[in-house]
Amino acid sequence: MSRVGNPGPLEGVRVLDVARQRAGPAAGLMMSRMGADVIKVEPPEGEYSRKSGPTARGQSVYWPQYNSGKRSLGVDLYSEKGKEILRRLVAVSDIFIQNFRPGTIEAMGFGYPVLKSLNPRIVMVNISAYGQYGPYWERPGMDRVASALSGFMYSHGAEGMPPIMVGESVLDQITALHATIGALGALWERQQSGEGQSLDLALADSGYVAMAIPMSYYKATGKVRPRPGLGSGLSGAFNCKDGMVFAMLGGANMLERISKTIGHPEWAEQGRRGSQRDPAAASQEEKEFVAVAGKELERWFSQRTVAEVVSIISELGAIIAPINTVAQAAEDPHPWARDVMVEVPDPVAGKIHVPGDIMHYSRSGYNIGPGPTPGQHTQEILTEILGMTDEDVRQLKEAKVI
Repeated sequence: MSRVGNPGPLEGVRVLDVARQRAGPAAGLMMSRMGADVIKVEPPEGEYSRKSGPTARGQSVYWPQYNSGKRSLGVDLYSEKGKEILRRLVAVSDIFIQNFRPGTIEAMGFGYPVLKSLNPRIVMVNISAYGQYGPYWERPGMDRVASALSGFMYSHGAEGMPPIMVGESVLDQITALHATIGALGALWERQQSGEGQSLDLALADSGYVAMAIPMSYYKATGKVRPRPGLGSGLSGAFNCKDGMVFAMLGGANMLERISKTIGHPEWAEQGRRGSQRDPAAASQEEKEFVAVAGKELERWFSQRTVAEVVSIISELGAIIAPINTVAQAAEDPHPWARDVMVEVPDPVAGKIHVPGDIMHYSRSGYNIGPGPTPGQHTQEILTEILGMTDEDVRQLKEAKVI
């Protein structure tokens, strides 16, 4: 782990990350980037998501996205000596992250009452599919299932299409952000109370929060908002000569701004009157205007390149961006100029790209580093934090505890 710039705002905070897969480790990654010492607690052979695809030059690309910059402690938590190591670490740590199926961490002997008895100041972050209580708490689940249950999956696409599974695990990421924010709130409250507490985060909860507007609209009116597809009329996707863009050209002032540029100064009056915000409330005249104007916009875009229309429309203050492929997004200069994505050394692939400076603090720096090999930091953690001797560590290795 290496520091970039000044110490991160969480310098001095110790996090035990016993989570697996994505949402839990992603929360640990956020804390690591902010300067916390995040200890990835995993089996001696390594957590199984180390083998998750896709792979590049022999390395799982998945693994370092959620674990780069952490320290790895390889320990057998099914052994009593391994449990004792974790208990001792809990006593000197600030945050404990886990995302096992509800009931599992208690069966392992590390439920919140146990953690609290070891360290009353510990903040426990529990992440699961449906939460630690509720009608479905015992069910196994993952991002896509939560997406289906919450209506998030059905909301994508256009009317008449089957539900669309979003390409990446958005609800995992949202839950990781909720977990990070919640943990920081608990640390702040601990300064006043002197006590830690337990947090209960659920992937399904994140789905419902993401769907708050359409759910609230339905509860108030009994109506379901139409699925958006790629938009239509004045806002949506437009084909250009060499690709596609997404543009939002409605609104009270936007039509007036672009009317002369696209050769239709007569649209200025419609822009001054404003376009409808709720299509369901639009008059027939407004609907007819939007249909005609939308066709004309399609024609105008189709005669120009993506670069041309992005430059022209952006200068007018309208919202527009190219609809990039993954390759185009990866080659775009913007994330690299902001260090949102950075290159780090990798023990298997040689080098790999991972999330970097996400927060962009004005004074504080951030931590970045390679994904650790299984148990890479076991000895230094046991000796530096727990005060074990080299002989103690040797005996634990012989017993296959670490």
